[in-house]
Amino acid sequence: MMKKVLAMLLASAMVVSMTACGGNSNTNTEEPAEEAAGTETEAPATDAETGGDTQEAAGSGETYRAALLLNGTLGDKSFYDSANEGLTRLRDELGADAFDFKVEQMGGTAADESKWEPTLLDYCDSGEYDVIIMGTWQMADPLAKAAADYPDQKFIFFDEQFDFAGNGDPKNIYNILYKQNEVSYLIGAAAAMMTTDETIEGIDPATKKIGFLGGMDNAVINDFLKGYQQGATDTDPEIEVVVGWVGDFVDSTKGKDIALGQYQSGVDVGYNVAGNAGLGQIEAAGDMNLYAFGVDSDQAALLPDYAKNIPTSALKNVGNSLYRAINLDLEGKLEYGTVETLGFAEGGVEIVKDAHYEEMLPENIRTALDELEQKIIDGEIVVDTAIER
Repeated sequence: MMKKVLAMLLASAMVVSMTACGGNSNTNTEEPAEEAAGTETEAPATDAETGGDTQEAAGSGETYRAALLLNGTLGDKSFYDSANEGLTRLRDELGADAFDFKVEQMGGTAADESKWEPTLLDYCDSGEYDVIIMGTWQMADPLAKAAADYPDQKFIFFDEQFDFAGNGDPKNIYNILYKQNEVSYLIGAAAAMMTTDETIEGIDPATKKIGFLGGMDNAVINDFLKGYQQGATDTDPEIEVVVGWVGDFVDSTKGKDIALGQYQSGVDVGYNVAGNAGLGQIEAAGDMNLYAFGVDSDQAALLPDYAKNIPTSALKNVGNSLYRAINLDLEGKLEYGTVETLGFAEGGVEIVKDAHYEEMLPENIRTALDELEQKIIDGEIVVDTAIER
């Protein structure tokens, strides 16, 4: 049953990706509202007009339109779904006459990479969008080109540090980073406490081994890993963290194979930071009746057949950060030309704390995690990072 559920989820994501790859026609999950006949979208304010600090209030009575370009697909139950959710929530609150958006699913495989930059430039050429949103390190170079070629087009770039100084200090990009190392510290601490807790079903307290499944070996994923390792070893210096890399964010079969190898070696708690590939770890945990922490979205809620294997999820609140950024832009308060890093204190990251969490983790573990989170917020714990901030 569990294999069938996961297969259906992955098949759905693959169909969307394949459709997005077909020809020159764009496949979108959201269609923007039609503009009034004869009405042109107001051009974004230029750096000269704003002094480079903030833009003029967007919209000016017209529909504020955003384009979300995904170098992947929706249906990952994780990172990209979170981005889409935040924009959907904002449109639901403001109404489509005030804010609307379009999603372009460009696909996330190596075969898709050649169309990412041309697609971005096509959206810039259209002049239809108040802001174009994209994320991840793979889009940094295409964004640098687009920002230089279209200085009046505004961009929001998330989950990778943009090199402002190395690209002429553009004033049309707002860059969002997340302290994923902070939330991963809590997951590492939780995993270390779980793996030695004989009251939790399926746990062998003698092994002291926990797992980590990463998508690609890059700075952001290593930032997750750094926090996870520190949280685990601060909790118990004898904990061994077994690390595996998929090499992409889509191959769930490979992700499952790696995770199964970890579980069979004595790991009883894992952490997936691998997008769609990470769903393989969750399936492996289900097969072995062991545990895998979720990431980016509440994966226990999204994958109910595997909920008993997912104690909680680490949320990088991409959706919340985009919701916040667009609201600020509508008020003329979003500071383009700058980078902002959001952690526990700013609501940029969190772990899911709900009835399921309370059922899955003993009270002593939950109390310890609350205390650790507050110490991070207060600066008593400084979490290791793989990213220069």
